[in-house]
Amino acid sequence: MIKSLLIANRGEIACRVIRTARRLGIRTVAVYSDADAKALHVRSADEAVHIGPAPARESYLCGDKIIAAAKATGAEAIHPGYGFLSENAEFAQAVIDAGLVWVGPKPASITAMGLKDAAKAQMIAAGVPVTPGYLGEDQSPERLQAEADAIGYPVLIKAVAGGGGKGMRRVESSADFAEALASCRREAASSFGDDRVLIEKYILSPRHIEVQVFGDSHGNVVHLFERDCSLQRRHQKVIEEAPAPGMDAATREAVCGAAVRAAKAVDYEGAGTIEFIADGSEGLRADRIWFMEMNTRLQVEHPVTEEITGVDLVEWQLRVASGEVLPKRQDELSINGWAMEARLYAEDPAKGFLPVTGRLDHFTIPDAHRPTRWQHELGTARMEFGPDVRLRIETGVTQGDAISPWYDPMIAKLICHADTREDAIVGLSKMCWDTQVWPTKSNASFLGALVVMPDFARGRLDTGFIERHIEDTASDVEPPQWLLDLAAQKMIKRFAGSNSELAGFRLNASCENKVRFRDRNTAFTGNAASKISYDQRCYPLITEAADSILVTMQGATWRFLPNRTDGGGAGAASDGAILSPMPGRVISVDVAAGQSVAKGQKLLVLEAMKMEHALTAPFDGVVAELNAVAGAQVQVEALLVKIEKAD
Repeated sequence: MIKSLLIANRGEIACRVIRTARRLGIRTVAVYSDADAKALHVRSADEAVHIGPAPARESYLCGDKIIAAAKATGAEAIHPGYGFLSENAEFAQAVIDAGLVWVGPKPASITAMGLKDAAKAQMIAAGVPVTPGYLGEDQSPERLQAEADAIGYPVLIKAVAGGGGKGMRRVESSADFAEALASCRREAASSFGDDRVLIEKYILSPRHIEVQVFGDSHGNVVHLFERDCSLQRRHQKVIEEAPAPGMDAATREAVCGAAVRAAKAVDYEGAGTIEFIADGSEGLRADRIWFMEMNTRLQVEHPVTEEITGVDLVEWQLRVASGEVLPKRQDELSINGWAMEARLYAEDPAKGFLPVTGRLDHFTIPDAHRPTRWQHELGTARMEFGPDVRLRIETGVTQGDAISPWYDPMIAKLICHADTREDAIVGLSKMCWDTQVWPTKSNASFLGALVVMPDFARGRLDTGFIERHIEDTASDVEPPQWLLDLAAQKMIKRFAGSNSELAGFRLNASCENKVRFRDRNTAFTGNAASKISYDQRCYPLITEAADSILVTMQGATWRFLPNRTDGGGAGAASDGAILSPMPGRVISVDVAAGQSVAKGQKLLVLEAMKMEHALTAPFDGVVAELNAVAGAQVQVEALLVKIEKAD
């Protein structure tokens, strides 16, 4: 067995590999860029090596720096994780040439599956069904047009060297083909340095089915069953599950058998995924599932396979790389229950899924039982969330860490394993809707809304599912009045001793039950005397902070503070506390500590969402506290300046 391992990656996959390596007694080495100096994977490893500036092309994509780090630390092997250099055959060969162990497939296998046209030709030779299409050498626009016309519309133009949804166009008619081809080629050349394309028949009710395969250096190849990754947005996976809903035993045997043949055709070693596209218009059928491509690495969604098989795929990778035989034969592998995974991102679904950066001042993911018997209405069935549900979290951040603008904005992967698909849905929706993220926005509410859609519950899936339901799932969740009333009660209990406004105090008058508070820059009013009545589907989670309470419902989190009356300028307040109205960067600071200022005087300029915001003094006074520094990034509600009234 390997004794020391360098992980050539970052974030949650680096943490995932470190966890298994530690269990096996393997010393781990992390690498990091300037942006990741204090990251969780760096803190978790036995040793860490700095490899360059924040941009990936100057750090995580520099194979020579990574190999040098491995040699300098005495690491025997390199695990690439996924993304970055994981499917780079030249890097894999350089690792081997340096006398190190490459935890991955042979470079020749990576090359064989790296180009979609060559891979499809190999699959045809191996008897693996492929999507009807054209992948010939003649790349003239005239030949490509003719082939598309012969296949029949709609067709899909795909970059030969493509991936991640880039270099891909759906074409509805012959008249639209030429323009789509030119656009696809420009994007392919820009993204991959290769403008060659292939043409495929576009499947009208497509489902994305993939099979986990594993090979060793002794000629053994097994499959670990299938996953359904049909819930996608712009060709990026959002929700994954295993097994695939509606997959019968005969179809499973056919598609998994085809995946094993595909892996054997390229003499595959290690973890890999054979991806298929299925025409789901009449359910899953063996004669309507076709090979798309192979991913020659561990997949982001590998935990769902681990959950239903009881296998640690990273351990298998390390054992195979050490020359061992696969730990299990095909007849020793079986499916146990159902697993689902949701990708929690720092993004704002209501604003077109715009990525969001910033510090996770508050970040918690629920435990398995809150309340002990949690109920949720799903379609027409009513089910209980019982004790037989396993929740799993894969993350590369903890509370207090930051989501960097340099890399993928994933916060965590939320995984639920249960005896049935129905229980897995309930458990995953609970995880999504009970996740608290503040002040960074997240897609938790969107994820929870997706998995409780009646069509999802019934297994009516295809890759267009999200787009059809986008208006029902991606809008902002607004706090209902009962939630505001509940917040009012909690705030009185929390702050009444120090804030007479919250307690409803009125001089020479009866006490009011109205409580005024705010979230970000929005003011709310709750009635502390109201009897709270809420649907169990909207069970709220309330967390007390030092100066506020955080309330989470259906994945949306509000931070309620005692209300302030806005003064002049965004973020200015009548008590003199100038707070940042949103995450941003300080462009300039126009005052100094101790300086006298007049009402309306500019204090600083904040750049946020590509706009500049001038923050001004709410009244005449003195700068008693100054925390803003030009060029610094600040979080929402951060105290920038404190103005005290002049005598």
